Amino acid sequence: MNLFLFLFFRMIQKNDTNYLYILVLQAIGITIGFFGLIIRIKLPIVILIITYFLSIIVPIIVILIERKGISLTEVIFLSIAKFYEKLGKEEKAKQALLYLVEKDLNSYHAHKALAEIYERENDLEVATEEYIRAVNIRPNEDKIQYKIADLFHQTEKPNEAIKILKELLQKKPEWQEASLLLGDIYQEQERFKEAVSVYLDAIQYHPENYDLYYNLGMVYTRLNDFQNAKEYYEKAAELNSLLYHAKYNLGQIALLYNELEEAEQYFEECLQEEELEEDAYFYLAYIAMLKGEEERAIQFLNVAVGENPEIYDRIRKELIFKLILHKVEKPSKNRAPKRKQIKPTKKEKQAMLHLKHTYELVGNLNHNDIKAMKIIQTKRKEEQEKGTERE
Repeated sequence: MNLFLFLFFRMIQKNDTNYLYILVLQAIGITIGFFGLIIRIKLPIVILIITYFLSIIVPIIVILIERKGISLTEVIFLSIAKFYEKLGKEEKAKQALLYLVEKDLNSYHAHKALAEIYERENDLEVATEEYIRAVNIRPNEDKIQYKIADLFHQTEKPNEAIKILKELLQKKPEWQEASLLLGDIYQEQERFKEAVSVYLDAIQYHPENYDLYYNLGMVYTRLNDFQNAKEYYEKAAELNSLLYHAKYNLGQIALLYNELEEAEQYFEECLQEEELEEDAYFYLAYIAMLKGEEERAIQFLNVAVGENPEIYDRIRKELIFKLILHKVEKPSKNRAPKRKQIKPTKKEKQAMLHLKHTYELVGNLNHNDIKAMKIIQTKRKEEQEKGTERE
C-alpha cells in the first residue's frame, strides 16, 4: 500500500498520467491478494507470483529506473521507439521519440536516440543538432562530444571539430580515437607539425599502436623528413607485418635514396596485399630497368596490366619504360580489372604521391646526403642501445 501511495503522489507531483498504468497494475495485484485473504483460500503459486509482481516488483522497478534519472514517460516511449526500430520501422520510431521530446524537452535519451536515427539516415546536420541538444543536457558525456566532433569533420566543419577534440584530449590525453581524428584533420588542413605533435603525444599512451606510427610516417613524408618517415614506417611494419602500406612507402623511400635492393625487398612483400599488387609490380619493373634487367621489367609490367588494365596509361607516361613499351601487352578497351579496386584513403594517396613526385623531382639524393642519413641512423641506434643498458 505504501508503494501505491508513493506512486500516486509521484503522478500528482509530475502531472504524468502514464503513472495510471502502473497504479492500475498495482491495484490489480493488491485486489487479488486482498480477495485471497478475505475468502481464506490458498491461491495457486502462479497467481501468487503474478500478485507479487504486479503489486511490488513493477513499482520497485519504476522507482529504481527513476533514480537513474529516467522518467516513466521516457521508459515507455523509448521502449516503443526501440520496438519499432527492431521491426525496421524507423519513421514510427522517430515519431515516438519526437512525441517524447514534445512532452519532455530535457530528455537526454530521446535526443540521443533521435540523433542516432538521423545519423543512420545520413542526415548529418540534423543528427549533429540532436547530439548537441543531448550534450547540453549532460555536458559531461564525452562520447557524445566525440561523436559531435566526428560529425563536424564529416560535414566539413573542421575548426569546430578541432576545438572539441582539443578539449577532450586535455581531459583524457590517452583517448586514442580522439588523437587519431584530430591528427587526421590537421593532415587534411596541411598543418603537419601540429599533426606530428598530436601523434607523438598519443604514442606515449599507446606505444604499440600501428595507426599512430603509420600516420607519423605519412606526416613526416609530407614534411620531407624522410629519415623520420622511414623510422616510423619501419616501426609500423614491425607492429603489423600483414598491413603492407607502410612497406610500400618504405619501398618508395628506399628508391628515393637509391637503395634498390632494399626497395625491391619491400615491394616484393607488398605483392601479398591485393590492394597494392599492381603498384608494387610497377615499381619492381622500375627497379629492374634501373638495374638493366629489361626482360624482368617486361614481365612485371605485363602482370601489373593483367591485374589492373588502367595502370597501362601510367606505364605509357613513364619515360624509363619507353624502350620496352612495345613489348608490354596493351589492354583492350573493355577489359575490366580482375578484382574490384580498393582505393587508398585520401591521406595515404597524398603521402604516396608526394614520395613519387619527390623522386621525379630530385631523382635520388647525393652520396653526402645518404652518408649523413646513415650516420644519423647509427647514432640513434647507439642512443637506443645505451638507454636499454641503463634500464
